[in-house]
Amino acid sequence: MAIKVVIADDHEVVRRGLVSLLAGSEIKIVGEAATGDEAVKLTKKLKPDVVLLDIRMEGKDGLTALEKIRADMPAVRCVMLSTFDNPTYVARAVAAGAHDYMLKGCTRSEMITSITGAAAGQLPMRAGELRRVATTMANRVATADPDIPLTQRETQVLRHMALGLSNKEIAQSLTISVETVKEHVQNILRKIAVSDRTQAAVWAVRRGLV
Repeated sequence: MAIKVVIADDHEVVRRGLVSLLAGSEIKIVGEAATGDEAVKLTKKLKPDVVLLDIRMEGKDGLTALEKIRADMPAVRCVMLSTFDNPTYVARAVAAGAHDYMLKGCTRSEMITSITGAAAGQLPMRAGELRRVATTMANRVATADPDIPLTQRETQVLRHMALGLSNKEIAQSLTISVETVKEHVQNILRKIAVSDRTQAAVWAVRRGLV
């Protein structure tokens, strides 16, 4: 049975390219949207198995559309598509219930694997960070997080981390040394019990810090 997919991207050339890329596979494109609002409406109307959502679109962006789709149609799986390998985008996508996060530079095989995996409810195919973050955060949801005693400076550093800034960029923004930033980052990871910056970004997003 074909996997029904709605594609949402504000660039027609990207949508055309995806249709061409997925031709001849078990994936059937049943609708195309140019905005987040259109994506939500088409998903309600067509009831696809998977929605392929661009992160950045006019009006309702992909992440806002993701939240709406997941709230209204939880059976529909969403795969985010982005040019940007940014920890905050990944974090926001995971927090909002995305099944996978694919970069536009991925191969045909990777895209097909991601969509078929999403339709089947399998773990994200993307090696490394999304699978790790999704499973780690899923395990943490079950337990209530106590209030974590981050200092004001640590909270500032965490916000910068969640926006995808490097240690050097954080140091420049806060007018502190890179070594001090590194120390703050280590303290933050230890205090909130995560192992890397992307998981820290998820934590920050879920608590409304960014």
